[in-house]
Amino acid sequence: MWNLQYESILPLLDKILKVISNIRTKDMIGNLNGRLGEDDYSEPLEILIKSANKHNKFNLFGTFAFKNQLKDRLKMRCKLHNFMKDKALPSPADPIFVTGLPRSGTTFLFNILALDKNHRSPKYWEIMSPLPLAKSNFDIKKREWKINAELKFARTIIPKLRSMHHIRAQTPEECELLATINVRSFVYMCMANVPEYVEYLKDCTFESVFVWHKKFFQMLELNSRPKRWLLKDPSHIGHIPEILSTYPNAKFINIHRSPIESIGSFCSLAKNIRSAFTKNVNTKEIGNVILDFWQHSLNKGIDAKQNLSEEQIIDLSYSGFINNPLGTVKSIYEKFDLDIDIETENSMKQYLINQTKIKRQKHIYSLEEFGLSEKNINNHLKNYIKNNEF
Repeated sequence: MWNLQYESILPLLDKILKVISNIRTKDMIGNLNGRLGEDDYSEPLEILIKSANKHNKFNLFGTFAFKNQLKDRLKMRCKLHNFMKDKALPSPADPIFVTGLPRSGTTFLFNILALDKNHRSPKYWEIMSPLPLAKSNFDIKKREWKINAELKFARTIIPKLRSMHHIRAQTPEECELLATINVRSFVYMCMANVPEYVEYLKDCTFESVFVWHKKFFQMLELNSRPKRWLLKDPSHIGHIPEILSTYPNAKFINIHRSPIESIGSFCSLAKNIRSAFTKNVNTKEIGNVILDFWQHSLNKGIDAKQNLSEEQIIDLSYSGFINNPLGTVKSIYEKFDLDIDIETENSMKQYLINQTKIKRQKHIYSLEEFGLSEKNINNHLKNYIKNNEF
């Protein structure tokens, strides 16, 4: 009897869930309309939401998480716009960008370089909750506690997240999330199947992304100005011209790893995140979209590098870096004419010793699961493979 009653209301429950999970642009913007600065966000927002609604069957958690991500980042944009309005501030300190394919050692290098006191990188809590500016250690600890609690919950929902990309509120983090306030970020590609949005990302301009990027670092410098900014984001490889239009003195460190390893690992990351949000994860679609996206980004990066001076960029092989991390770091300092003192070098040595003691979960995946093969990847990324050593 209970089974019959339950089955009879299933269609109704399905309709209710569809209504709840439907995402609407006006709900995301709400009362923020007119308080978000120049309208460079509504077009990508509309495309993203339409694509998400069309291709995904979000569960209740996924609906909440996707909506909350959009709302939170637009609220962050509103706060930053209001805070920076009418402020005439100097350009931020010159940045060094660490970039390369996802899963190619960029985080490892980033964490080593961040040990230098002359380098300043945004902490995860600063990216997620920078305003109002923290005025005391208590302010900072309060935000760290809240964000670490949220991260703990996320790791409960996505257990493999720790082994794939371990984040803590108080550690340096990549600046990809800053692009979300401009609604131009591959973060959403990891959260849901949004093919129309990915196509938009491939060809749209990112100039406004780095206008807001600059505002963010100008804001952080009101507390203290570093000697230089150390920043990291895999997707920056495809946006070198836009970066240089905002930061003409920027330097770039590119790490190159066999895309066979990088692409499969990134597909697995996207699958595990999407599995927590949607009921219809298509692994073959993930493989196709991600391979196409990075083919496009890497080709743009190859073209853009032709306009960089030798003093602005250094290319590293993943194998060379992993086999001799400290020697690689010293070569970076030499190439960019930077000083490295004994204290910094000792901190780096100790960090490397500590890393060898950490037991990490093995990240297991297969290319076949995503409809990929070594031949397929090599064919799509032949231009990148031909131009780099791994």
